[in-house]
Amino acid sequence: MDDTDTSPTASTEELAQHECWELLRREGVGRLAVTHLGAPDIFPVNHLVDHGSIVIRTAAGTKLAAAAGRPVAFEVDGHDLTAGTAWSVVVRGTARKILEREETLSALRLPLVPWQEGRKPWFLRIEPVEVSGRRLVLSPGARQTPSQHG
Repeated sequence: MDDTDTSPTASTEELAQHECWELLRREGVGRLAVTHLGAPDIFPVNHLVDHGSIVIRTAAGTKLAAAAGRPVAFEVDGHDLTAGTAWSVVVRGTARKILEREETLSALRLPLVPWQEGRKPWFLRIEPVEVSGRRLVLSPGARQTPSQHG
């Protein structure tokens, strides 16, 4: 039995779809959640929103092998200490390798620059099945900056 309470409270606001996509476009860093060897794994990645999907560039390896052709989750989040709020957007869908020539050429034109040096010849496109987001009001203690806690 799952007793986790995920129902919204008075201090939680469900985000509209257009706001979720705006936040996905605004943030350049997210986390790709996959299942690898039967266990969950998470990878920080830079990304772009492209035609209602999320595009990630990567090298061959665990991330590509665990994501391509499989269900994944992708999440971005942030906070505004001045406003006293935090937010999270989650995209659930299927990741697929971009293999078609025209789509590959289009992906190469995207301003998606890998963080690390080295060859990152593969593009993954996350095709959403569900996009959801929440904004919440921070507790008074969470509104303090890290330097105020110590």
